[in-house]
This record gives sequence, C-alpha cells and structure tokens, in this order.
Amino acid sequence: MTKNTTIQRNHDEQAAKVQQKSKEQKMAAAMAGGKGKKKKWSKGKSRDQVDNKVLFSKEQHDRFHAEVPKMKLITVSSVVEKLKINAGLARRALRDLAEDGKIRPVLISRAQRIYTRNVTEEDDA
Repeated sequence: MTKNTTIQRNHDEQAAKVQQKSKEQKMAAAMAGGKGKKKKWSKGKSRDQVDNKVLFSKEQHDRFHAEVPKMKLITVSSVVEKLKINAGLARRALRDLAEDGKIRPVLISRAQRIYTRNVTEEDDA
C-alpha cells in the first residue's frame, strides 16, 4: 500500500463515521440549531379608522347646543370625541356659539382654541 491509499482509506472511514447519525438525531440537530426563520418587519401600530360626521344631524345639533355650553373646558378635540363629528365642523360650531355669547374664549392661538362656559351674574344668584 502506498501512502496515498492509506490517507484515502482513513478519510473514507472518517466520512463513514460522520454519516452514522440516525434520522431522529438528524431531526433534533436540525431543530436545535440553524438560522431559523427570517424576522418579519412589523407593520407598525395602526389606529382604528374613525368615521366622524362632516355635517350635523338633527340629534347631534340639539345635543351640541345642550351639552357643550355646560362643559367647563371646551376644546375642538373634546367636542370631536364627545359628538363624533369632524374637527372642521367642531371649529365652525364653536365659533358660532362664541359669537352668540353662549361660550366665551379663554385662549385662541394658531394651534389651539380653548373656550369655557359663559358664567353670568344671574346664574350665580
């Protein structure tokens, strides 16, 4: 025997020993290690789409004129949440209430409008 055939035979014996795993062992090795599944990107947090009304219904109009002048703190967002109306409609309706004298403005800035109920001397007595 030459040196090359001896090395070849040793190499073949080692390869045969490596392949002696049973199917169960192979399955366990495959499950234990490895790359696994690729991570999926999350879609991000999504809010529920709200369907606020863009025009007053009769009930909403009556409720607006009944409830809003009694609120201590009146903002566009509080009216939108309470009556489920559009912010543009709430701004316009609050402006009309302020012109009628039913509510009075506390702060009117570019970004936020804050109103409060109109407290008169007759109400306190």
